[in-house]
Amino acid sequence: MIRRLGRLLAALALTAATTVAGVTLTAGAAQADGCYTWGRTLSQGASGEDVRQLQIRVAGYPGYGAVLGLDGAFGPATRSAVIRFQQAYGLPADGIAGPQTFNRLYALQDDDCTPANFSYPELNKCNSDWSGGAVSASTARFNALVSMWKLQAMRHALGDVSISISSSFRSYACNSAVGGASNSRHLYGDGVDLVGSPSFCRLALSRAEVTRSCRPDQRARTTKRT
Repeated sequence: MIRRLGRLLAALALTAATTVAGVTLTAGAAQADGCYTWGRTLSQGASGEDVRQLQIRVAGYPGYGAVLGLDGAFGPATRSAVIRFQQAYGLPADGIAGPQTFNRLYALQDDDCTPANFSYPELNKCNSDWSGGAVSASTARFNALVSMWKLQAMRHALGDVSISISSSFRSYACNSAVGGASNSRHLYGDGVDLVGSPSFCRLALSRAEVTRSCRPDQRARTTKRT
């Protein structure tokens, strides 16, 4: 918590400094981080592992009905996702990932690269090593990481309210024990069941990026999936 607070204060200090000086920083590393540190400004046309790491963290901002590819190539879709992320956090929305964008990401993540409000144990209540599913343990764990960043985006869109996870990764044995479908996405590590509040309607609206109000009869009574 102290580490996250320090990062957030640093990010706010940088924003304030650039406002007072009338200068927008666009190059160089923002700061060191326990998970991953970007060393250059990223914009459309860039490629590499640093782009892929950025894509993972803005995977929850692809736009309605779209899925952002995690291919390490900074194309139009990645630029649009970066713009939506920047807009969501009140940053200059130019689609260029520089120090201000990176500092915001640093403030949102823990040293294991998970977003601040979610953790691996929350997405794996089946076993300790992510094995036994439809994909390798490393792939299931990676898929869960991407899901967490998508959930972090949804959480922020809802006003930073808590989201409760009832089930995510399952091995074949765990999936069979709960009566899951034979082709369940839980076997791949990218299926997530949500319970409690917010309602399914509010969750759906946050993903659709619309502002309609939910009717009382649209309140979810059981599990919500994303």
